[in-house]
Amino acid sequence: MSRPVRVRFAPSPTGPLHIGGVRTALYNYLFARKHGGTMILRIEDTDQNRLVEGAENYIINSLKWVGVEIDEGQGVGGPHAPYKQSERKPMYAQYAYNLVEAGHAYYAFDTEEDLDNMRKRLEASGMQPAYDSVSRNSMTNSLTLPADEVKSRIDGGAHYVIRLKLPRKEEVRFHDIIRGWVVVNTAQMDDKVLLKSDGMPTYHLANVVDDYLMGISHVIRGEEWLPSAPLHVLLYRFLGWQDVMPEFAHLPLLLKPEGNGKLSKRDGDRLGFPVFPLEYTDPQTKEVSSGYRETGYFPDAVANMLALLGWHPSDNRELFTMEELIEAFSLEKVSKSGAKFDLNKALWFNHHYLMNKPVEDILPLVKPELATHGLESDDAYLGKVCVLLREKVNFAKEIISQGKYFFTEEYKFNEEVVSKKWNGNTNNYLTALAGVFESEENFDANNIENAFKNWCEINGVKTGELMQPLRVAVSGEPAGPPVFEMISLLGKESVLRRIQRATQSIQAQSV
Repeated sequence: MSRPVRVRFAPSPTGPLHIGGVRTALYNYLFARKHGGTMILRIEDTDQNRLVEGAENYIINSLKWVGVEIDEGQGVGGPHAPYKQSERKPMYAQYAYNLVEAGHAYYAFDTEEDLDNMRKRLEASGMQPAYDSVSRNSMTNSLTLPADEVKSRIDGGAHYVIRLKLPRKEEVRFHDIIRGWVVVNTAQMDDKVLLKSDGMPTYHLANVVDDYLMGISHVIRGEEWLPSAPLHVLLYRFLGWQDVMPEFAHLPLLLKPEGNGKLSKRDGDRLGFPVFPLEYTDPQTKEVSSGYRETGYFPDAVANMLALLGWHPSDNRELFTMEELIEAFSLEKVSKSGAKFDLNKALWFNHHYLMNKPVEDILPLVKPELATHGLESDDAYLGKVCVLLREKVNFAKEIISQGKYFFTEEYKFNEEVVSKKWNGNTNNYLTALAGVFESEENFDANNIENAFKNWCEINGVKTGELMQPLRVAVSGEPAGPPVFEMISLLGKESVLRRIQRATQSIQAQSV
């Protein structure tokens, strides 16, 4: 890299941060760390009408949770503070005025009625309604009004905006790291507003000015901003900053599982998965949207999953720590096409991380569930249950819901197994087995299994005939962890009581 790498994630606090936004932040972070650069968080709140209370803190907390560390920016500080655009408002206007003086922008005094009439007139003529290099000549602006009238209007406090003056027909070319060369003709663009009537800059002006002042070397953002890039390229040129213009990389969209369109909250509601990193409560409607954290996903599993939604490592591996992602990440390996969200893959990632987490990292997630179900356990026993059951679940909290029988001897016996597997000999067999288990001094899984098989062989009973009734007797469930490991963990006294209860209860039900 010929210049220090400085990237920014610049969300608008207009609501909860979409998981696609988290992926954009993650890619910026990986790129910065890969090249020894700086990760900046900038809050772009120029659209004051759409701000949502608490959204800024939600963004900051979401990035922290998923492991994206901010080196400089909102909530951290740094040499280019403030990092919230509303707090930088006084500085933007001068750049807009400079563009007017240089002939690259103009004052527009049009009212809402003027703009509405212009749109109707163009639509009636079969043309695309746009304030552009053609239609501006029939509007109320400093290009059509005499200079003295423009001055009089401004001095008199008339409301105006400043619009960029696009060349009539010119090709704008720039190179995108992901998409290659992009070419757009200004005839397909419109004269965007740069400074609003309240003095607040629009996204386009503030974005370019801040990227320049903060020394941003690479703009890595979502595909939805690709149509704005030619405008930003022109702004860099018109402001005299073309030589330090950042490199662009526009990321592919996150798509619905079906692949037809951008992933939205409705898709999550419809299919039952989160589209936000943290649970979010709308301050107006009080509607609660689920989050990956509250659903039970591990942050490193989410980061791993998101990294692979659009980026393809050269060796096709799937499991990475954050350090390994940093080492392997490359913008050149990011796809141009959208990445379909796959719920089963998300669950696969979380299951893998659950299987490999130290037990002490799982216990804090499991203990609240234990209390919710009115159950108790010491950490040592609970940890053993976690090790035994985590292979069967995707989330740590499911360990309790699927393994209540580890903490209570009051449970129902699976009716399907009872109806299909219980016969006139089952209770006698289980009672005899209980006697065998009682005589075992070493109650570990291997000894229990050997004792079970030996008894079955001696008595001419097929192990398959008795295995599931034994499981149901001691747990109530038709499936679960390895049965002899489960029995060993439950302990001899509890297992004997459970078998006795089963033979008495199920026999009574069969009468």
